[in-house]
Amino acid sequence: MPIIEATPGVSIAYETFGDSSDPAVLLVMGFGAQMIAWHEDFCRALAERGRHVIRYDNRDCGLSTRFDDHPVDVARFIEAVRSGDLPSAVAMVPYTLQDMADDGLGLLTALGIERAHVVGSSMGGMIAQTMAISRPARVLTLTSMMSSTGEPGYGRPGDEAQVVLLSPKPADREGYVAAADRELVWASKRYGDVASLRELAAESYDRGHHPAGVGRQLGAMILGGSRADALRDLRVPTLVIHGLDDTLIDPSGGERTAELVPGAKLLLLPDMGHDRPRELWHEIIGALEAHTR
Repeated sequence: MPIIEATPGVSIAYETFGDSSDPAVLLVMGFGAQMIAWHEDFCRALAERGRHVIRYDNRDCGLSTRFDDHPVDVARFIEAVRSGDLPSAVAMVPYTLQDMADDGLGLLTALGIERAHVVGSSMGGMIAQTMAISRPARVLTLTSMMSSTGEPGYGRPGDEAQVVLLSPKPADREGYVAAADRELVWASKRYGDVASLRELAAESYDRGHHPAGVGRQLGAMILGGSRADALRDLRVPTLVIHGLDDTLIDPSGGERTAELVPGAKLLLLPDMGHDRPRELWHEIIGALEAHTR
């Protein structure tokens, strides 16, 4: 697995698919998820449409640089945010959403790619939005998938989904894999598949299990704040994809994103939750192919 320094002191693990002479598509994964959550078959199918596909591990995840010298007590962090003590909350988190965006852009630079189509899922959508806002000249198109704008009134999780998201997973492999069943709460109602969830959990555990990183990523995501004003001014061609079964980031998050970005296209998928069911790949990949021409 190639690993390359993307920003000073931060090395990023990545993998590419397809011909490097084709238009580059950078896939940005979400909260606590390794790049393998962009399934290899999905990446290859997109590459077969004439795209140079790049997936990578965000910092503090998988095989990329970890920030274990900055432990975050998630309960204390959330309490500080809820009480309005933002200086204390900020002091707990060693990096920002902008830093994570800079990692993705730095990876492109290290690979000799000046401009790319950027596709982000969930927290990855927030990172992708941040890339487009901060460095629009480097983003050919933006696709924000199952994500939101950072505004508190949009994209809120359902109560059960929030409990599952913030509940620690068992430390042992067997318990960790079994706990993946909980994620059905935000999966597609029609296509949600326990076997697939467990398969990804097992592969992730074996490849780069790193639970300490999720607290720091969570902090960066929460402290990212609203991107509403910047999205109103964004002039990067934008596609927003959201599943109507999503209970982790309510579809209002995607609808609001499309509402704010001038000229944005909105694709709402009735049988998609906070997941990408294989049964919908043809539609998703087709939309990405059309958007990234």
